Amino acid sequence: MNSWQLQDAKARFSEFLNAALKKGPQVVTRRGVETAVLVPMEEWRRLQRENRPNIKELLLGEGPRFDQIAPRRGGWKRRPAIDFSEPDARESGSK
Repeated sequence: MNSWQLQDAKARFSEFLNAALKKGPQVVTRRGVETAVLVPMEEWRRLQRENRPNIKELLLGEGPRFDQIAPRRGGWKRRPAIDFSEPDARESGSK
């Protein structure tokens, strides 16, 4: 794979694109760090097909079986019972 500095790829984009089409993927670097890759559309589609399982593979494969869809939660937290036998002092004072 060829490597291009970002400013070179921007300045000579047509040449950059032609290199990707003829020679394969081209790496773009920014400040010496690899940051992106330009690949021909045909190769991109091939990569997408390879990484996407079909429905048969999903159903028959060894994947999650949804044994626990909802996460476990803590135990019940109960509040103390409210005593309604005596009226609240605030309610009687505001009337």
